[in-house]
Amino acid sequence: MFDTLDRRALLQAGGALVVSFSLRPAAAFAAEKPSTLPPKPVTLDEVDSFLSIARDGRVTVYSGKVELGTGVETALTQIAAEELDVPLARVQIVQGDTALTPDQGPTYGSLSIQVGGVQLRQAAATARKALLTMASQKLGAPAEGLTISDGVIAAPGGKRVTFGELIGDKRFTAKLDKDAAPKDPKSYKFVGQSVRRLDIPDKITARFTYMQDMRMPGMLHGRVVRPTAIGASLQSVDETSVKDIPDLVKIVREGNFLGVVCRSEWGAVRAVQALKATWSGGGGLPDRAKLWEHVRGTKIVKEEVTSTVGDADAVLASAAKKLSATYDFAIHTHGSIGPSCAIANFADGQLTVWTASQMTHTLWQQLAKMFSLPADKVRAIYVEGAGCYGRNGHEDAAADAALMSRAVGKPVRVQWMRADEHGWDPKGPPTLIDCKGAIGTDGSVAAWRTDFYIPQGGAGPVPLVAADLAKLPNDVGLFPGGIQQNSAIPYKFATIATRIHRLETTPFRPSWIRAPGRMQNTFANEAFVDELAAAANVDPLEFRMRYLDDARGKELLQRLGTFAKWQKRTGPRATASGDKVTGRGLAYVFYELNRTYVGAVADVEVDRKSGAIRVTRFAVVQDCGQVINPDGVRSQIEGNVIQTVSRVLLEELDWDSNAVTSVDWATYPILTFPDVPAIDIDLIERQTEKPWGVGEPSSSIVAPAISSAVFDAIGVRLRSVPFVPEKVLAALRAA
Repeated sequence: MFDTLDRRALLQAGGALVVSFSLRPAAAFAAEKPSTLPPKPVTLDEVDSFLSIARDGRVTVYSGKVELGTGVETALTQIAAEELDVPLARVQIVQGDTALTPDQGPTYGSLSIQVGGVQLRQAAATARKALLTMASQKLGAPAEGLTISDGVIAAPGGKRVTFGELIGDKRFTAKLDKDAAPKDPKSYKFVGQSVRRLDIPDKITARFTYMQDMRMPGMLHGRVVRPTAIGASLQSVDETSVKDIPDLVKIVREGNFLGVVCRSEWGAVRAVQALKATWSGGGGLPDRAKLWEHVRGTKIVKEEVTSTVGDADAVLASAAKKLSATYDFAIHTHGSIGPSCAIANFADGQLTVWTASQMTHTLWQQLAKMFSLPADKVRAIYVEGAGCYGRNGHEDAAADAALMSRAVGKPVRVQWMRADEHGWDPKGPPTLIDCKGAIGTDGSVAAWRTDFYIPQGGAGPVPLVAADLAKLPNDVGLFPGGIQQNSAIPYKFATIATRIHRLETTPFRPSWIRAPGRMQNTFANEAFVDELAAAANVDPLEFRMRYLDDARGKELLQRLGTFAKWQKRTGPRATASGDKVTGRGLAYVFYELNRTYVGAVADVEVDRKSGAIRVTRFAVVQDCGQVINPDGVRSQIEGNVIQTVSRVLLEELDWDSNAVTSVDWATYPILTFPDVPAIDIDLIERQTEKPWGVGEPSSSIVAPAISSAVFDAIGVRLRSVPFVPEKVLAALRAA
């Protein structure tokens, strides 16, 4: 039904050969006919929701958490193989299929292993206990005397029975048993080992099929005609403007939604460029040059106190030595290198979408609401995309495709282009932080106060653009919660006040981007801690140690000092000379003040003449409790550092009064290979502890470490992300 052509073979053919082909991930094979699949539960309290065992002994894991390039698939395979004592090669994973997998929440927040993996571990432990009970009855031997190896249960004396013989192709019909003890870490064979990523071989040899590669029979191609301004209304459409495009199937117009559906992708590209439409209204975006005045002037709808110790305001009012600083963090786009893509098939009153969404269960509910369908008439199936860290355009592409599929009655593939992705995906919102501190006569920190200006929070999903344009039912949830995290600090100062000011609006539709809120809040907090350390004439590492009462945090910082070969410093390097000078800075975070400790030292080179900053090296120490796959954790830390160096040094959204103008890589540059820093990593492994998340925490310390390293190099504080050369030169002139 689906033909697969090896891309390498296609390239080897060369010349002017034109080949029509379709690629498809194996995970999607049974997806078109959900009625033919055996019924299975998807609730969080059923073993059968999480795994099944075939007659040949193969184990299938059903995961609501999905692989976004972070190694989740491999780590979950390790967990299941460990608890069931089966070879890794005998475990396969079905991810993010709303008809087959439990809703374990979106794949975000560094919770895939911490929550999803722990749930799977308990399901597998329960299954193991049930299998031992079954084997005890079949073999006539006490369960406690049985052993398991490679999916075979053996009794003393040689009797054996396989998992497949006990339960193959049947259901466990058992609730998760909280008393089913997982294996003792001392007996681990897979967990804690650096297992090679299961998905990498196919990806590096071009055999992997991404969402963007997927094709299906009878599929048409859709593109959206974007409004000329955010909020503009569609006045008229000149259908004759595309009469010369033979591939055109239909112009889809519903409310302010305008799209074209064609038989070929190139036809859709031509049609969307040629179609003439008249729009009116919209625009009204704030002056980019006055963004922070706009943020500060936005109506505050809610105040939150995230921590308080003593009366910081009273101490600040009377303090003889006090400091104040304002930090800001720019609006960022996701900038997914592979633009978003989806396929939708609206047929016989049922909607199926294939999507790279990190939140298929939420998208499933949004689409059901958008089209006023019962939930059992909608199915979302995860197919890995080319990458995203946060809610980018994948969900919106799925809604685009669904709307056009309903209009033509056939499967429709929507592939966003670069301008769609940069211009219309949700954005990481601007963040503004005011910091105040006081140093007592004894040199200690007498007061700390921080005020964070961030969008109003909530747990609702990000609204779908297509639903909004088409005036269909749409979730209008606020910015997803959690962005207040790490506003409170881990340090024990004499008086503390941290407050959140929730803003009524933000210039663009906001969404998650890696470590949302935590990155911005930690930037201000840790950079200002360095300012206080300098004011107190205390080494930054010593300063942090002085105010921590967390043994694991102190251990991590001590280890960081040794690992990074930190040398005591109490101010900018007086001996630095010449145009290019180097500096070192450090930062620390206890993520959300309840999981994953990270410390880092950044080495930078600053060109005084041009203002350019180059990050040459990062040394990172991380304690995330139990480590499932050390190599995978290291990869995540490397990815965090590289991506966040890009965000800190280069990335910033541009716009005019109507729309985003940084719609390509020239106007929204990202870090390139020559500027990737060397990264040294030291993992503190605690295999008897619970596993904590690693996908986000190490990104949150990158900005403050760089800021402090620049101060060490040239004696000026950078408080505004991104640290572009113009800001460096301005700071030097003002110094």
